[in-house]
Amino acid sequence: MKQFTAVLAAAALASLGAVASAASATAAPDTGCQKAGLKTLIGAGLIDDVAQGGLPISTAVALGVAPRATTDVSALPDPLPLSVILADHRAGSASLFVYPWC
Repeated sequence: MKQFTAVLAAAALASLGAVASAASATAAPDTGCQKAGLKTLIGAGLIDDVAQGGLPISTAVALGVAPRATTDVSALPDPLPLSVILADHRAGSASLFVYPWC
């Protein structure tokens, strides 16, 4: 199961990377959004759990996160690995989700 999740996470990251590259080859990563996301996870007391086991999409939605209209949530691993969450935050307007703190 872990291998399957890793494959899905890699596919999500590859997809995210392609979207981000298409959006702008010169755009800087949105590290401010990433920092705000980490602060949100810390404030909610979730950072250790997410670092170890990922973030369930339902928990992200409960925190106010919404998938973009172009995001096929059923194709993503659930829970989302922290690496995918961090990469998505850095993707700015090319992210899979809309974050209220960004």
